[in-house]
Amino acid sequence: MAGSSPFSQSTQSILPISEISSYQNRFTIKARVTNKSDVRTFSKGNNPGKVFSVDLLDREGGEIRASFFNQGADQFVDLLQPGRCYLFSRCSVKVANRQYNNCNHRYELTFDKDALVTEERDDVEIQTAKFTFSDLRTVQSMVLPCKVDLCGVVVSVQPCLSFTSKDGKELTKRELTLADDTSLTMDVTIWGDRAKESDSKFEGHVILGLKGVFVKEWNGGRAGSLLSGGAIVFQPEEPHAKRVREWWAEHGKGQNLSALSNKGGGTSGAARNAQHLSLSEMRVAAEQLGSQSEMYNSVARLALVQTTKQGEPQPLTYLACGEPREGSNTLLCNKRVDESGVCPSCNRMGKVAVRMNLRCRFVDFEDGVWLTTFHEAAQQVLGMTADELHAAEKEAMENGESGREALASRIKAQYFAKPLQVTVRAKVDTYAGEPRSNVTCVSANAVQPAENGRKMLAEIESMLAASVKAGA
Repeated sequence: MAGSSPFSQSTQSILPISEISSYQNRFTIKARVTNKSDVRTFSKGNNPGKVFSVDLLDREGGEIRASFFNQGADQFVDLLQPGRCYLFSRCSVKVANRQYNNCNHRYELTFDKDALVTEERDDVEIQTAKFTFSDLRTVQSMVLPCKVDLCGVVVSVQPCLSFTSKDGKELTKRELTLADDTSLTMDVTIWGDRAKESDSKFEGHVILGLKGVFVKEWNGGRAGSLLSGGAIVFQPEEPHAKRVREWWAEHGKGQNLSALSNKGGGTSGAARNAQHLSLSEMRVAAEQLGSQSEMYNSVARLALVQTTKQGEPQPLTYLACGEPREGSNTLLCNKRVDESGVCPSCNRMGKVAVRMNLRCRFVDFEDGVWLTTFHEAAQQVLGMTADELHAAEKEAMENGESGREALASRIKAQYFAKPLQVTVRAKVDTYAGEPRSNVTCVSANAVQPAENGRKMLAEIESMLAASVKAGA
């Protein structure tokens, strides 16, 4: 039963959560609710039932999952709210089911109609969430799939997107890009009410603590998804968060960041099997294309970005439609909107997002090529988000010649800065009735030294073997 008063000052002996075992059946714990599930219905034989669960954290840092069934669910579903502290007693203890339980405790608690739960005044000694953070450099080397806690600065945030899943469920998601003091970034998707939070809560390079991120391979890279039983904390105060905050303020916002996640609208799957060519070889291959498009990978460096055209400033960003694409539940329209904000494809005014579209010259040891470089790749090439570049363009326009020079200097700082693995899509288009090859950059990621070194050694061995064979 619930306490008769909103707050109960108990003199009972409190058992630490870490000491709970199946040998105890009468105890009281004091804990904060860190996460709460929705009520779920089920059938056991011919008997219908309902259940919801909460994750509990006490002042010693112990965590445990507690499930409330049937009448217990009806009685306590409104009382128990995330972030509040309670006393819990009259429950049973059983071995945790790891298939559904993410808490790091051998056991879990079950409450029914005989449960006793009373709300307590807030206890500042109980954390809002307990984290075991892994930095992105560690995540990069983990065996996939894996589950981690992450702390990072939000360097990019996508609009909230609602869609219908294949099994007919209405879902809402939002994609974030996190960076930490390893100078790496990774995309993380958050779901449901968490995704519906105001856009402003994720802006301004806010620091996030994410508990329970499921990381898997996606499009040839690594991407995370916040589990339903996970937690999200804005501006956490843990030492790890303090370190990330200081790194971003002192160094991070001016550094080149390398991405663990690959984007590009599904092209990266093909990119994994793309031919590895030099720029000269890629140029020849593109000129010999048939009717099918091809993907190529090259290691090159950024040499130039076109910032002017015929003496006039060349726009580097544009406003794109942020509404779902017609016929798709998950992809955004991304068509350029007109000056009034109306999308010509959707024929209406809706959400907009800043996107980048650059004309870049890449060079390697023997050649150089100009490539139209799309949004995701462009952000990696320049080491800044579309919003940051858009703001810099506006500032340059306001400050005239000096502003344009400052923007150009910022871009030039990226020239020849680091080797990039550039993924291009080559296809044949028709212009004025004549076929012409169209080569565009769809992905650009920092070269991984170990992986690239192994590939170069393999090429050397192949060249030596061919030389020996030719001389025999």
